Order: sequence, then C-alpha cells, then structure tokens
Amino acid sequence: MEKQDSNGKFIVPIGPQHPALKEPGHFEFAVEGEIVTGAAVRLGYVHRGIEKGAEARNWTQNIYLLERVCGICSHIHATAYTLGVEKLANVVAPPRAQAIRTLVAELERIHSHLLWLGVAAHEGGFDTLFMFSWRDRETVMDLLEMITGNRVHYSTNILGGVKIDLDDEKITAIRKGLDFLEERTHHYLKVINTDETFLGRTRDVGTMSRQQAEELGAVGPTARASGVPRDLRVEAPYAGYHEFPVRLITATEGDLHARFVVRMNECLDCYRVIREILDRLPGGELATRVPRRIPEGETISRVEAPRGELVYFIKSTGGDKPDRIKVRTPSLCNWGTVTSVAVGHKLADMPMLLAGIDPCFSCNDRMVRVNRPDQSQTWSWENLRQYGIEYYR
Repeated sequence: MEKQDSNGKFIVPIGPQHPALKEPGHFEFAVEGEIVTGAAVRLGYVHRGIEKGAEARNWTQNIYLLERVCGICSHIHATAYTLGVEKLANVVAPPRAQAIRTLVAELERIHSHLLWLGVAAHEGGFDTLFMFSWRDRETVMDLLEMITGNRVHYSTNILGGVKIDLDDEKITAIRKGLDFLEERTHHYLKVINTDETFLGRTRDVGTMSRQQAEELGAVGPTARASGVPRDLRVEAPYAGYHEFPVRLITATEGDLHARFVVRMNECLDCYRVIREILDRLPGGELATRVPRRIPEGETISRVEAPRGELVYFIKSTGGDKPDRIKVRTPSLCNWGTVTSVAVGHKLADMPMLLAGIDPCFSCNDRMVRVNRPDQSQTWSWENLRQYGIEYYR
C-alpha cells in the first residue's frame, strides 16, 4: 500500500513479497503521479550463512556448498573457488580439465542468459517470448545433464581438475544442440530489434552512460551495454580462455534494449567458443593431485560470471579447512545502477528495469540490519541472539 512521506510525496513499496519478484527484496519508489522521483533498495532477506558454513567444512566439501550460493551460476562459483585453492596449493589443472571447465562455463552462460530473457520479457508483459525462451533453454539444460549428470548444480569441478570427460557421443549431441540454439538466438535478436511493443518498453529506458556505469561500479552485461569494455575472460583470462579467447561484446546506447542485445550477442559468441573447444579439445589427464592440507596463505580469485565479475577471497592457515572465504557477487555491484537510473521513469517501467541487471537476491545478501525499538538501548551480539540473529563476520 502506498504511503506519504513528510514532504507529501507518495512512496510506493514493492516487495519483499510481490508477484513481480521471484525472490524477496524490498524497494521503495517515491512518485509524483506516475513519475519516479526517488528509489531505495533494502536487501537482507535471504542470508544463509554460506561463508561462515565454509569454515566448518574441508576444502573438498566446500565445492558443493559454494555451488549453492547461486543455482543459475553454480559452476562459475565452483570454478572461482577451485582456481583460488589451486593457486594456494601451487597446482595447475591439466589443459583438458581447463578446457572442459570453460566449455561448461559457456553452456552455463547460455542457460543464464536465456533464463533471464524469459524473466525480463515476462516483466514487460511479453509472455510469448517468455514461453519460447524457457522452452529453448531446456536444450542447454539437457546438454548439461548429459555431460555432468545434473541440470542445475553440475558438480563438474574437483580440486585439481574435473571429474567428467567428453566422448564422441557427447560431442555430437553438443554440436546438434548448439545448431538449434544458435538459430533460435538469431530469432530472438530479430524480435527484440523489430517488435514495436518491445522496443517501446526497452528503448531509452534506464539509460546509463559509460561514465555513470564506471562511477557506479557496474559489471557484466549491464556495464558492457553502456560501452564499458570490462570482461575478465578478455582482461585476465583464466581456465581455458587463454587457448580459446572470447570476443568482447559491448554496446553504446546504455539503455535496457542494449542490455538485451549484449546478452543475445554473448550467446552467439558462446556457441563459437564451444565449437572451438570441441574442435581442439586437448588430450591428457582430467585432474592432478592436490594436497589435503592447503599451504598457509591468502589469495584473490576473479572470474566472469554470467552477471559479471565474481570475486573470491580465500585464506588458509595450513589446515584441511579454510580460515576465511569471502564472496563478492556481481549482483551486489549492479544494485546501485537500478536506484540511480530509475529516477525520471514511469512506475510501470520499474519491473523491467529491476530485471535488466539480472538480479540474484540469494547470492548477494551479507548482513542483517536491526531496527532498535528503543534507540537508547545498547545492543550486543548476546542481545541479538535472543532474537535469532547470528553474527557472520
């Protein structure tokens, strides 16, 4: 229910439970008539304590825990973690393992972008595009299930390499699936570039200049749609991207439409990269040995998730468990762009604008905010535990 603030402006709340949100987040938009004059976001509804939980599990067990930071980006989280641990252990996975890691990462990127396309179209009332894109993403999910045995959490990585291999039958199926997906992606590009209703909901909506994107710290397709040439697969190649380079996909318009175009063009480049991997798949072993106790030290591991730059800080004290794991997800970086570019647009544009950054609520919550009933009361962590609130450093 809308309310008035002290200045007489109406505040329209969205969430944390709302039909337009698939996960709980709370937004407040100040409006004058239909025009948004201010925006605020409040997160923190899905804190699961994964970082703290990682300290109680050994290095191998944490692969499966950290895959569950985000269901859509599970493989890239495991890749960031394993690359970091391997760096601490001074171990390099074999070339075949690195190529397979890259192939699964690109399939996961296709899955993520097609899923996002459907959600964003749904928020704009374009349910035909939603149904078609989600139907077609079943193809890439079937491929991932055939390769890894799982449709969501693929469990491809192990410390020192991967645990799955590609044979001729799998390679043939992947090529066939890519041919179908590439044809459909060209169709989606045509739709988003020619449909008048769709263009009316996306062109000049949420426009963010390159300077704004850089100042706000935007990452991933959100930044590249504003002309920011930022992609870790290009800037700092990891895994197999040295041998199988990607093309930097950018746009200059910076609006919501450009974010659609960038993601669909990224899918087209994913098909090219995967075919190159299949054409030149290295031979050799799938894994190398990693010690049970990781040497003392700390490191930063950076990878390019479908939503943007993903950063892992990993610290070891020389034992069989990590001392600290800190995860900085791309969604957290992009939230600031929503509240900044919302001002001046109509309230009806907000659902698509929120969907435009491809938000993930469960992967970016890191803290608890406490509204004290008595401002004079001094709160300690013992007080907070009475209310079921735990401290996660």
